[in-house]
Amino acid sequence: MSEARELKTQVVKEIKEKIEKSKSFVIVDYRGITVAQDTELRAMMRKSGVEYKVLKNRLVKIALNELGYTQYDEALNGPTAIAFGMDDVVAPAKILVDNAQQFPKLEIKCGMAEKSFIDKNGVKALAALPSKEILVAKLLGTMQAPIAGFARVLKGTLSGLAIALKAIADKQN
Repeated sequence: MSEARELKTQVVKEIKEKIEKSKSFVIVDYRGITVAQDTELRAMMRKSGVEYKVLKNRLVKIALNELGYTQYDEALNGPTAIAFGMDDVVAPAKILVDNAQQFPKLEIKCGMAEKSFIDKNGVKALAALPSKEILVAKLLGTMQAPIAGFARVLKGTLSGLAIALKAIADKQN
């Protein structure tokens, strides 16, 4: 096997590993954005734990097809970059959609969330979801509410009993 072919095989293997390890990814067409905009976008991605890479379409297509994902073949045309969300499913979509006005030439093509294909509208819907931290906080608040309510009822009952006993004691004096 030639050295170039071995190198491409290794790159395909690395892409497959990224796809398997990531919780989500978004495929974008970056044609028309400036170097300064690209640098700013990459900084935002890094800050959120998102890996943003420009990869060869043919190699990405091979990797996805080997993993059984053929829905992406159409999206892998023209200049393509992929934002991999390793920790947070929402992060890549949120960064790209929230900054769409700042980078108007950046076009979202499609993506994957939890190993399922999502189209452009699906990426926008995913971006509208609250972050993981907010969802966990809401869940904990919901779980804590009945316990807090029960504690208030008990406190109210005990306070009422104490007030009644004090009133009875005052009457007798």
